Formats: sequence, C-alpha cells, structure tokens
Amino acid sequence: MSSMQPLTTGASLTSQVTDMLRAAVTSGEMRPGEHYSAIGLAEKLGVSRTPVREALQLLEKEGIVRIEKNRGVRVIQMSLDEIVQIFQIRIILEPPAAARGAEAATDRDLEQIQVLHGRILDAAAAGDGPRTLQADKEFHLYLLGLAGNARLTELDRELRNLVLTRGLVTIPSARSGQDLADDRREIINALLRRDSKAVALAVREHVTRTAKLLVAGVSAHTPGLSAEEYLTKIDQLSKHCT
Repeated sequence: MSSMQPLTTGASLTSQVTDMLRAAVTSGEMRPGEHYSAIGLAEKLGVSRTPVREALQLLEKEGIVRIEKNRGVRVIQMSLDEIVQIFQIRIILEPPAAARGAEAATDRDLEQIQVLHGRILDAAAAGDGPRTLQADKEFHLYLLGLAGNARLTELDRELRNLVLTRGLVTIPSARSGQDLADDRREIINALLRRDSKAVALAVREHVTRTAKLLVAGVSAHTPGLSAEEYLTKIDQLSKHCT
C-alpha cells in the first residue's frame, strides 16, 4: 500500500506532510535520483502546495532531498562511505548520552521506554518496515533525551533521518519478532537495573550491529560492492569506544 495517503486534521499540515514524505523516501516509494514536483506531491496528498514546499525545504535541510530549480525535487542517494561516517558519529555520541539518560530516568521514564519498545515490535509484527524504523527512532531519541542535552538529541535525530532512506535493509523479512525484541533487550534490562555502564555498552553494541546490518544489506543490493572494508571501519571505531 502506498505510504502517501490523504492527510487528516490534527498536527500541522507541514509536520504531517514532512512525515509522510520522509516515510515515502524510507519505503522507496520516492526513489533516489528521480525528480518529483511539488504540485504532483500536493495532489497525491490532497493538500495545497504551500505545506509541501515547506516540508521539502525542511527535508532539504536534513540532507534527504535536493530542490533543483525548474526540475522539482530529487531524493539524494547517500554513498556507503557517508552512511558509515554517520554511524561512526553515532557510535561516539549515543553510548555516553544513553548512560547519562539511564542515570536521570524516573520510573515513569522506564515505563515509557518499554511502551516505545512495544511499538517497535507491533510495527514489525504488522510487517510495516517504515513504521518499525520510525518507532525505533522514537525509542532511542526518548532515551537520549533523558540526558538533558537538546542539541545532542537533535543532532542524533538528523543523523538518523539521513540513513532512514537505506534503513529498510536492516529489517530483513527473515528476522522474527523475537529477533527484534532481543535486539534491544540488553538496553532495557540494563535500564531496569539502572546500570549506566551496561546501558552504554548495550547501546554501542546495538548501534554497531545496526550499522553492520545496513552495510551488509546495501552491499547485497549493489553488484560489485564488497562490505569487508566498511565493516572493518565500524569494528575499529567500536573497539576504541569501549
């Protein structure tokens, strides 16, 4: 089913359009390299051109699309080098921020973390790849947000948005719901024990594992591209961030 459906009332139109367009990029409905017009996108979403143009400007700032004069908008195809660099930054930033978040977490925060984890599993069980990725992003941003550094959280949000366009390869159909649950189980267990060091380690391993899945997935879909060099770069940095 197409991810671009007519919008509903509630959140601002620009916010809704931004989310819908980002989901369309994530799912592959809007493909890298192809050009799209604001008019065509507005008609598909059933809105005026203004919120579409505003959404495209936001997505351009995020580095997801490029607005080209007289040609419309084009989804940017990130290279594997760029993707690995983004994960290298995340491996450095996220573990200590998650540890600080674990120290600051209240009982209510821990309950919310488990609710957000449940949303990941529900989306995965429904076979909704884009929604699974969005739920995963919300889970991790909530945890990082507990550290109280809004700039770091926003930076991580931007980094995650950049790789969402290739993120579906990290959710192969062969992975069961239990696999996805286990993928974050150590993070949650460490949080419930209020063991900040264990949280940092679990987050580092999770981000490293996700990076490897993405590299392997992209390589598998790119003839002649070897994953070995990129996997080595990820391993080397992960080991230095112990």
